[in-house]
Amino acid sequence: MKRPLWRLLWNTKREATFDIGLVIFLTALDKVLKHLFPPDTPPDQYDWIGGIGMSGALTDLCGLALLARRRYPLALLTFVAVLGTIQAVLIEQGPGPLLIVNRMDDAWTTGETPFAIYAVVVYTATRARWLVGWGLIGLLIFLAARPWVETPASVISSAVILTVFPALLGLYVSARRRLVQALRDRAERAEREQHLLAEQARVDERARLALEMHDVVTHRVSLMVLQAGALGITAKDEETRAAAEQLRSSGCEALTELRDFVGVLRRGPDEEEHREEAEVGPLPDLADLIERSEAAGISVEFEEEGSSARVSPAVGRTARRVVQEALTNVYKHAPGAKVWLRTAYTPDRVRLIIRNSGSSVVPAADLALSGSGTGLLGLRQRVDLVGGTLRAGYLGDGGFEVDVVLPAYVPTSEAASE
Repeated sequence: MKRPLWRLLWNTKREATFDIGLVIFLTALDKVLKHLFPPDTPPDQYDWIGGIGMSGALTDLCGLALLARRRYPLALLTFVAVLGTIQAVLIEQGPGPLLIVNRMDDAWTTGETPFAIYAVVVYTATRARWLVGWGLIGLLIFLAARPWVETPASVISSAVILTVFPALLGLYVSARRRLVQALRDRAERAEREQHLLAEQARVDERARLALEMHDVVTHRVSLMVLQAGALGITAKDEETRAAAEQLRSSGCEALTELRDFVGVLRRGPDEEEHREEAEVGPLPDLADLIERSEAAGISVEFEEEGSSARVSPAVGRTARRVVQEALTNVYKHAPGAKVWLRTAYTPDRVRLIIRNSGSSVVPAADLALSGSGTGLLGLRQRVDLVGGTLRAGYLGDGGFEVDVVLPAYVPTSEAASE
């Protein structure tokens, strides 16, 4: 992208506007003052350079040089110091002034001298340039005060106002800027430290939850599975053995999910594992969920993009729970609605979109009011746990949409323990 021309002299448009306005104001002020208070130097003293008009044009050029005061302060001060030296030499030893002088007992410096001195003190970055700048400031103070001749007090006061005062003002502004920057850096550092402390507190809380789930929930579910297995072996009737086996299978699935979530909780937020080291596998088959929904009278149009071959187990089970909860909500709250289910896989994420149309059928009261009413909240928490995002809301046609984005890879208990 081509760099704008104004960037050669300024960092922001605000700086450019201020400096251009300053140059216009100083040029207009100079014209007004010269009209109200004509110089007491005879016009013929400027004949050697082409007349007083040529000297005035050179003065205007010095004013335009102020546009470079922020980006090239040392070059501007060098230009002003050279002109001041030439001015003093030509008045003392030469044919006459180079620039227009209002009164001969004034300080022989250009009107841009205070701004050039201030710019060097404030905007010079390196120590070497700063030292050179102060050397040039000393030269300008010497030329303005003219100590080699007897000068009136008005010359000394003008020299102080035009040279010493801008230097002191620049020192004050520069020190204030450094102080403000130091305070800003300190505030940013404190904010980063606060963020790190909050992050550490979250890590500690995740570890505490993982320990509690492992010590309490996982152990008790394991006992339930063992007891169900024992009941299946010792039961005398087939019905009891089938119920025990179903209980044991559900418990095993719960244990698998609990192990995954314990691994996710133990994993630090900034911890990165190699994808190849984690257990991966295809997304759990959604066909059975679709079949059961269609058997319940819900038409599901399923579309799949990409490959689910590299999806970690925790993500796959979370995706299945999302689809299951969304289809259940359609069955409960929008019976007879048509459902569109779309899954898209990329190397780094899984996206699920479950959208249903509006329904004109009034849902059964006992079915619509069943459940705790926190299904979407539980889904959101489950999605957040694996680092995903969930958006859900009503559509303009009366339908409802659930849009979930999950990371394709989440380290679980196996990855976390390595």
